[in-house]
Amino acid sequence: MTIDEMALAIGRISPDVAVQGLASLLADWKLNADNVDELRVQVERYIGNSWIADDSTHSAVFGLWSAFRETAIDRIGGMSMNERLFHFGLFERFDNSSSPQAKEEIYAKLLAAP
Repeated sequence: MTIDEMALAIGRISPDVAVQGLASLLADWKLNADNVDELRVQVERYIGNSWIADDSTHSAVFGLWSAFRETAIDRIGGMSMNERLFHFGLFERFDNSSSPQAKEEIYAKLLAAP
């Protein structure tokens, strides 16, 4: 599952404001300067500090996040750059980067060495 697929799946779980806010946080991460470790902290803080309407919705959201975290974030150290770009939906941004600095920002975002 990619971060885009997860954001869409979470957004479909419930119209709850907290759930929709989390879906937005995930989608917006691709555009900001935060790295993967910061994403983990933000999402887990959000899930822990938000009041999601019911337990089944919370369980569904947390289940999707946990699966993504275990597949993509926890294993990022053993991934190639292409795997990182795939899981975090950054292939297009990386390929369209016109400067070495723009590519270095993506490397940093994905905890990779250029």
